Amino acid sequence: MIFERIINSEQETEELAKQLAALLKPADVLTLEGDLGAGKTTFTKSVAKGLGITRNVNSPTFTILKQYEGRLPLNHLDVYRLADSDEDLGWDELFYGDAVSIIEWAHLIETDLPPERLAIEILQLEDEQRKFAFTPFGKRYEQLCEELFE
Repeated sequence: MIFERIINSEQETEELAKQLAALLKPADVLTLEGDLGAGKTTFTKSVAKGLGITRNVNSPTFTILKQYEGRLPLNHLDVYRLADSDEDLGWDELFYGDAVSIIEWAHLIETDLPPERLAIEILQLEDEQRKFAFTPFGKRYEQLCEELFE
């Protein structure tokens, strides 16, 4: 099942992300897909705010991973530069620890992703309008989506 929502502004994106953040638990994994400029990093910044992270959150494109401390720790990954890499970067330690992990361009490491996760696709429709499509993999994420989309 796919849960969808149309968002009309950056403020609505922030509200959705903060609502999601309130439901997150340790070791939750979110994957983000969308074209350049779709709003993946904006969404991540808002999830971080919702987790009580006060540091500036920006894209880890060149470093691949940035970590932040809040109500829950956050691993923010941008794996775009790993497109043709078969290097083991210790995914298990990241994905099965106590932090929430958000992975941008996650399809590039599909085989390394945990089987249970929440896949989020962001489609740019017009100017600031976006369609968010949430696809839960596993009971935990189905329940999370049901609660988020009540």
